[in-house]
Amino acid sequence: MTVAVTRSAFLLALASPLALADSAQSRANGFIEDSTWSLLNRTVYDNREYRHGASNSGARNAYKPRAQRNGYAEEWAYGLMGTLQSGFTQGLIGVGVDAHAYLGVKLDSGGGRAGKARLLGLDNDGYPKDDFSRGGAALKLRLSNTVVSYGEQRVKTPVFSSSDSRLLPETANGVFLTSNEFNALKMVAGHFTESTDRNASSHDQGFVVNYSNAVKGDAFDLAGMVYTPSKNLSASLYSSRYQDTWNQQYLGATFSQAIDENRSLSLNFNLYRTTDEGKALSGNIDNTTWSLLSTYAQGPHSFSLGYQKVHGDTPFDYVTRGAIFITNAVQLSDFNAPNEQSWQARYDLAMTPWGMPGLVLSAAYVRGSQIDGSHVDPRGGYAYLGYGKGGKHWERDLEARYVVQSGTAKGTIVSLRHNVHRGNTAQAELDTDQIRLAIEYPLTGRI
Repeated sequence: MTVAVTRSAFLLALASPLALADSAQSRANGFIEDSTWSLLNRTVYDNREYRHGASNSGARNAYKPRAQRNGYAEEWAYGLMGTLQSGFTQGLIGVGVDAHAYLGVKLDSGGGRAGKARLLGLDNDGYPKDDFSRGGAALKLRLSNTVVSYGEQRVKTPVFSSSDSRLLPETANGVFLTSNEFNALKMVAGHFTESTDRNASSHDQGFVVNYSNAVKGDAFDLAGMVYTPSKNLSASLYSSRYQDTWNQQYLGATFSQAIDENRSLSLNFNLYRTTDEGKALSGNIDNTTWSLLSTYAQGPHSFSLGYQKVHGDTPFDYVTRGAIFITNAVQLSDFNAPNEQSWQARYDLAMTPWGMPGLVLSAAYVRGSQIDGSHVDPRGGYAYLGYGKGGKHWERDLEARYVVQSGTAKGTIVSLRHNVHRGNTAQAELDTDQIRLAIEYPLTGRI
């Protein structure tokens, strides 16, 4: 009897994370009643000085007027992002709408200094616009705990993700499904026809691809699941297809464990597998990229050590600016060159014990080596990057980040970064010194 009870308890504990979740739609109060709005004010200053002959005229900035490119890039801009999220109508199937409007305003820059930071929209001659804007909306339907959104929206997955790391965020047009019918399991699927870059004002540029300069595919499809059986463990599995370019699978996991009241240990693992498909518009691709990051925290101190490896004769590439969850994708380089291996050491210090709650100081150093792009497909989308054999580089990132804890400015974030990158000619990144200051002030409320 004891064995039978123990066995039943074990099976029950194993199955309990996948218990059916309570229906969110059954608790809907109405389209207006559950509506919320937000307004984010953001100012970003980005200054980049290029060293050892490098300039603001790389192949990825070919839209800039060549006569005005130099070894100095500088952009300063103000962004205003308004978002309205409606509630859902009551009934079996709830109906709602999410809408957004973005505005970017130039505070300072010029034709010879703009482009690399991608803060500002540019005209056809490569000059920064005085202002640029865009907006969009998505219709959403909810049945129980499953939501389908159609239209322009922001998405976050490891294989397709809307970046918000500059002035304005990326968006994507398409259909996205999120299902939370089980307590510990989230399932997603999507079909997209374009993504809009962070400094774009139009919606007809196709997809944002980070490294390939080949003809773009017309559609992107994804499906995935995230399993979170406890607060300590989460695992993700995704599959995606960038039409006529590549198939990409992703496996990821995070684990954290408290050692005692003052100490903890966490692990973060990411793996991408990418192979060409269909017309292979970017050329032959056979790439496996993975990373592992371990973090030991003791009181206000956090120490991290990471390793990343690229297996393949092309760089690890991705659609949208944010779909790169590997450890060593840092400020100035992704450390994702063909066959590259890289190490990271990082230290974070929370200043709360010294009477400065909300202030965190960070320092990271990444070194990459063993780059060999000599076997890249000469007819593919990566040959222009000019990878050689024996490529190596390093990056140092320093940041001070402060979040206001109280008062009328509560939630305001101030971030100051200083980043340095250096490398030899067999790798594709520029020698750069960067300073970036960002200030953002959020406002939120209910209708």
